Amino acid sequence: MGSKLTSRKTDYSKWYNEIVVNADLAENSAVRGCMIIKPYGYAIWEKMQAELDKMFKATGHENAYFPLFVPKSLFEAEEKNAEGFAKECAVVTHYRLKNDEDRPGKLKVDPNAKLEEELVVRPTSEAVIWNTYKTWIQSYRDLPILINQWANVVRWEMRTRLFLRTAEFLWQEGHTAHATKAEALEETRLMNQVYADFVENYMAIPVIQGTKTASERFAGAEETYCIEALMQDGKALQAGTSHFLGQNFAKAFDVKFATSEGGLEHVWATSWGVSTRLIGALIMTHSDDNGLVLPPNLAPIQVVLIPIYKGEEQQNEIAEVASQMKQALESQNIRVKFDNRDKFKPGYKFNEYELKGVPLRIAIGPKDLENKTVEIARRDTLTKTIVSQEEVVAFVSSQLESMQEDLFQKALDFREDHITEVDNFDQFKTVLADKGGFISAHWDGTTETEEAIKKATKATIRCIPLEPAQETGACVFSGKPSNQRVFFAKAY
Repeated sequence: MGSKLTSRKTDYSKWYNEIVVNADLAENSAVRGCMIIKPYGYAIWEKMQAELDKMFKATGHENAYFPLFVPKSLFEAEEKNAEGFAKECAVVTHYRLKNDEDRPGKLKVDPNAKLEEELVVRPTSEAVIWNTYKTWIQSYRDLPILINQWANVVRWEMRTRLFLRTAEFLWQEGHTAHATKAEALEETRLMNQVYADFVENYMAIPVIQGTKTASERFAGAEETYCIEALMQDGKALQAGTSHFLGQNFAKAFDVKFATSEGGLEHVWATSWGVSTRLIGALIMTHSDDNGLVLPPNLAPIQVVLIPIYKGEEQQNEIAEVASQMKQALESQNIRVKFDNRDKFKPGYKFNEYELKGVPLRIAIGPKDLENKTVEIARRDTLTKTIVSQEEVVAFVSSQLESMQEDLFQKALDFREDHITEVDNFDQFKTVLADKGGFISAHWDGTTETEEAIKKATKATIRCIPLEPAQETGACVFSGKPSNQRVFFAKAY
C-alpha cells in the first residue's frame, strides 16, 4: 500500500490496471489471457450474483447447470451461432497424456487417446441446452421453461484485459423456451429491464436501453436488446444483453411442442447474460486517482472501523467501544469490518481502505473516547465529519443511502454531459476526437454505412434507443433519409 496510482488523465488504461491489482481484485494467471479473481474481487462478484439471483428468481427463473463441453456436431447445428463463435473456440481433441520417452519427467499427448468426436469448450451454452430441451419439451404444458445457469465460459481472445476481456470469464446465462413469439419477446425485454434495474440501483451506473444493429447482434439472434453504459474516459461499455432467438435454435435442434389445439410447432427462444466484466464497469464508472470507489449496495465492506491508540490500555478501551459500535451497525444489516491488526499503523490502514473503495471509514482515537465522538470519512467525497457515538448508526445509514444516490447522480450528470447531437460527419469526427461519449446521430439503416463509419473512426452503433424521438433527418455519413437518431461511441 502507499504507492500512488497513475492519474486517469495521464494514462487511463494504466490507471485501470493499477486499481485492479493494487485494490487486490484480480491478477494475471499462468495461462495467458486468464485471470485469478482474488477474495476481495470475488466478494464483489458474490454480491452481484446474490442480488441478480434474487431478481431472476422473483421473475420465475430457476437455476440449473449444463456441461462445460459441447460436442462439435451440436455446436455446428445452429450455423450462425457456430460461425459467430468459431474463431474464439478452444477445442478438446484428446483425453489423456502419457510419459514422453524422449524427455524423462515430461508428458505428451497420447496419440491413441484421440476423442471420437472433438469437444468445444463452451463459449456460450445454447447448443448443449437446446439439445437438452428437445427431450424436456413435448407439449404446451411443458412451457415456458425459464432456466438460468451460473457458469464459466471460454472465448479465446487475443487481446485481454482483467475483467473486461479474458479468455475465461464467469457469467450467468439465461435460456428460456416459450409457446409464442409474443411471450418470448416479452421475456427478452423483461430481462433487459432486470439488468437495467440492477446496474442502476446496485451499481449506481446509468444505462441506455436499446437494440443492436443486425451486424452487432448476438450470433443466431433475431433481435438483441442491450444496456449501454458510459465510462469516465468517454468510451461505452456494453453492460448486458438479452436476445430474442426466434425459432432458430428450435429448428436447428428440432424442438417442437404439441399445441393445445393438437398441432405441432417449433418453440420460441431467448437467451441473456451478464459477466464479470460488470466489475470492470464498476471500477471505470466511479473510481478516482486514489483508487476504487464502490457503491454501498455492492461493497463487501460498507464501513471499516480503525482504532488509533498508544499502548495496550488505550487499545483495549477503544476495542470495546468499536466492538459495540460494530454490533449496533450490524444489527441494521450494515456490513462492517473492525480492523484491529496491530502490525499496521492507522495511516497504512486509511490508505488501504481508500484504495479498496470502502464507502465509510470510522476512526476512533483517545480524544474520541473522552468526547464520545468518532471521525467518519466518506470515500467518494473524501469529506470527514465528527459524529457523536450515539448518532453513529443513524449517520452511517443516511450517508450510505446518500452516497449510493450521489454516485448514480454524478455518473448520470457525466453521461448527460457526454451525449452530443451531431448533424454532419465533420462534427461527428470532431466530437469523437475532442469530447468522446455518446454521439446521437442520424443513420440510414444500412450495414454498409455502419461499416464505413466504423472503418473511418472506430466508432460503432452502440444501440438504437428503445424510445427514440421520431425525427426525420439525413444520415451523417451518406446523407440519405433517416427516421431516428442512434447512439454511436468508441467502446470496450
